[in-house]
Amino acid sequence: MMDPIQPDDNFLVVDRNGEQVRYEWRSENGSPLPRKLQLIDDTCTADHALKLANSGTALLWNGDFQNARHLLQAIARRLDKRIKKRDDSKSGKPLTVSQRFDTFREDQKSRAQILGKLLIPIGSDHKIQLKRAPDIERASEQVYGLNIPAFIVSLRELQGVISAFEWRKKGVNIDLSSHGIPVFNITPHYGVFSPIRGEYLKLVASAPLPNSLDSKTYVFDIGTGTGVLALILAQRGAQRIIATDQSPRAIACALNNLQDQGLHSKIRVVQTHLFPVDVQSQEPVKAALIVCNPPWLPGPSSGAVDSAVFDPASQMLKGFLDGLSKHLLANGEGWLILSDIAEHLGLRSRAQLLQWIQEAGLEVLERMDVHPEHKKAQDPNDPFYAARSKEITSLWRLAVKVN
Repeated sequence: MMDPIQPDDNFLVVDRNGEQVRYEWRSENGSPLPRKLQLIDDTCTADHALKLANSGTALLWNGDFQNARHLLQAIARRLDKRIKKRDDSKSGKPLTVSQRFDTFREDQKSRAQILGKLLIPIGSDHKIQLKRAPDIERASEQVYGLNIPAFIVSLRELQGVISAFEWRKKGVNIDLSSHGIPVFNITPHYGVFSPIRGEYLKLVASAPLPNSLDSKTYVFDIGTGTGVLALILAQRGAQRIIATDQSPRAIACALNNLQDQGLHSKIRVVQTHLFPVDVQSQEPVKAALIVCNPPWLPGPSSGAVDSAVFDPASQMLKGFLDGLSKHLLANGEGWLILSDIAEHLGLRSRAQLLQWIQEAGLEVLERMDVHPEHKKAQDPNDPFYAARSKEITSLWRLAVKVN
């Protein structure tokens, strides 16, 4: 073991092989700069690494890269075993579904924090400074940008960056040909939700378009992500689409996909929170159709990467509902795409959702439902199979309620 490093602002000064090296700290999930850090190498056992990580010490790897991967896997197995042993030893009153989900989330958060303690040094040339390391230059450039200083990042995050790069090369095939839409490919970027659950795309492809939609009226795609819903609506004939998102990564991703599909002339991408406004008057822009697929689970996210899954205090969902009435044209519609998995997990009730719709001055014209197609819904070994097997994804056609 070697001496701890010295933190300096958002940089870490590390003594590596007798040389003082300055690294920038990188963390997409917002993990703070490590205040305790130990250099470790191939001689460090998984038990000792776990002990250090449990004490709050971050671990900068200075050995063979492939051995770092094996060490991370060994630590993960120990953490999973610890969680299972604790669950098996519990007795007394059974937990409710929502309590079990909260416990699961806390376990996963703690697990991620500990696994995130294993760090990897990367040079300003985007090369991992370790033996037997893979070539990550293009993957790293896509996420972290060009012309950056040498940096340190968790191995767990780095694995996500590499995985996202492979997804980006391969893309996601969107086949809605049964609904009259040509097959196309989406390339999700790192940190942007990938549309791998195709059932809700089928709802957007088949729902009846509002009568107020014509070549001169707007369509809004709120929280566009990859831009997939905007692309589907453009294929269905919408001529003036504004796709919004507050994430710079999502904006770049959507623009890339629109260019690839040659539909950028029909779709304008705007970085903003929820609804667009007129730049000059700052007045709300109105649309014939406003579509939103917000995160399906209420609760805090652990960072930018899972913000597409968790909606703290249902802020985006309620913000979308509350803003519809002043952004919809007469006879316009708002389409809310939402799974009821939160209801089955005891995190939100159907009555609560209907109350929010009513309080926003809206009425439900129709609810179109589809069952999930993902593997977890069919897996009895999934810890939340009871909830997932009952899950339904819905497209709620909403309109401003006329008194």
